[in-house]
Amino acid sequence: MHTFQKFIKYYGPYKAVFFFDLLCAAFISLVDLAFPQILRVLTRTLFLEDSSVILQKLPIIGIILLLFYIIQALCKYYVSCQGHIMGAKMERDMRKELFEHYENLSFSYYDKNNTGQMMSRLVSDLFDISEFAHHGPENLFISVVKIVGSFIFLFIIQWKLAFILIFVVLFMLFFSAKQNKRMQATFLDNRKKIGNINATLQDSLAGIRIVQSFANEDIERQKFHKGNEEFLISKKDNYRAMGTFQGGNTFFQGLMYLITLIAGGCFIALGEMSPEDLAMYALYIGIFISPIQILVELTEMMQKGLSGFRRFLDIVETRPEIVDSKSAVPITNPQGDISYQDVSFYYENNEIVLNHISFDIKAGKSIALVGPSGGGKTTICSLLPRFYNITDGKITIGGQDIRDITLESLRNSIGLVQQDVYLFGGTVKENIAYGKPDASFKKIVDAAKKANIHDFIMDLPDGYDTFVGERGTRLSGGQKQRISIARVFLKNPPILILDEATSALDNESERRIQKSLEALSKNRTTITIAHRLSTIKNADEILVIDNHTIQERGSHNELIKNHGIYARYYQMQFEGLETLNI
Repeated sequence: MHTFQKFIKYYGPYKAVFFFDLLCAAFISLVDLAFPQILRVLTRTLFLEDSSVILQKLPIIGIILLLFYIIQALCKYYVSCQGHIMGAKMERDMRKELFEHYENLSFSYYDKNNTGQMMSRLVSDLFDISEFAHHGPENLFISVVKIVGSFIFLFIIQWKLAFILIFVVLFMLFFSAKQNKRMQATFLDNRKKIGNINATLQDSLAGIRIVQSFANEDIERQKFHKGNEEFLISKKDNYRAMGTFQGGNTFFQGLMYLITLIAGGCFIALGEMSPEDLAMYALYIGIFISPIQILVELTEMMQKGLSGFRRFLDIVETRPEIVDSKSAVPITNPQGDISYQDVSFYYENNEIVLNHISFDIKAGKSIALVGPSGGGKTTICSLLPRFYNITDGKITIGGQDIRDITLESLRNSIGLVQQDVYLFGGTVKENIAYGKPDASFKKIVDAAKKANIHDFIMDLPDGYDTFVGERGTRLSGGQKQRISIARVFLKNPPILILDEATSALDNESERRIQKSLEALSKNRTTITIAHRLSTIKNADEILVIDNHTIQERGSHNELIKNHGIYARYYQMQFEGLETLNI
């Protein structure tokens, strides 16, 4: 019931359509219920009259019934058309809510969940929810009206026979409830298995270049085959449950006809029922059984819809870890000093990533982070825009605690260029403009020139309107990196984070981009994660991060004179070991 209550709220914007849909469904049911009763009355009254009287009144009755059937057809059109549209709108609303919630979830959620699974919930789950949203209430309402109405007429015609049939219906309900639980479990398992298939598919197709470069197509086929077979097994369990459910209900429906024939014949023999009444009884049994069959199908639809809705709720009820505090205000001085004060960060399993880190960056100055992989350099940068929340300590910008700054204004004040560049499906112009969506074309071109990518773009078949392909597959690593740098030029933020921003470039391109980055960094507070130490020689301060804390700090010359970790790294690179993983 708790799940149903949450589901019902999505009907809110469409109350008028919903209630008129039910009104139309009620009229459809009442017309179907009325016909056998009209026929029963006519056989006992009008059809016993003279032929002239029958011929005189039949046209009037025919016109009235024709009018009813025309209205019934219009009602059926409304139910089929507007009812489905209502379901599609609800599906749209849920998909919008789910997507917006995905956009707000913290990095930690994406660290633990697979994109394929998330896409499954966004697409296939919501389709089944839409079907249930439309057909569920409508079919349930029609079925209840027909079952109650037909049972009333069954009691009117012969209450003893109707009372016998009640026992069959009670057995049917008990059987259905028991099978319903089994079906619910199998449908939920289906959802999980198809999500696993989507996850495997997404991983394999997104990494197709790695798959083929290692000639590991067979491994990927085996992984997909495993998930595919598990889904088949789950579907078999599901269909066995459905088969038992539907087969059992079909048996009970046939049993009702059997009891009607045998018991009805006995009542005729005892003079308690006429053959005409038994014929009418059979008609109402048909009307009674028809909605039962609909309810059987509705149960399947309901289980699919509700299992999908529960998975939907699992996401939308997941609270983002990173949210604005109630007292959050826009950033007041993004050009101010940045201060990390005794900052620590742990994963959920208490694995230490950063341990009591403290340093300051004066406004407009630059700081560089170096050290081995896994030391915490990227985490330090990720904490500033609050991609993750610090475990202990405090980070301030211009004296303002970042936890008291609205996320939008905080992140708008920070430009980020990462080693792993992501380009969206679209044109070169659209990808550069991602840094500032309302920027003019002139400003986009100017940003591209500063990133030393303009000439290359102009040589493309469609210039700035050239499509880059999925994730920028039509561009080289260096070209993608320069487009991402152009984004930051266009955004023009007061704070820069350069996470190995030139690592994907060749030496010549690196020298050109380094000059652009130096110009961009001028009078801006900059944090640089460096792989090539030659690119950070002019940083105001260099921090050597290792074992989750700061091991060394100072200028390039100071650290070289100390003959410590930094000096050793620099000497190794100076000797030509450019591939050292630091």
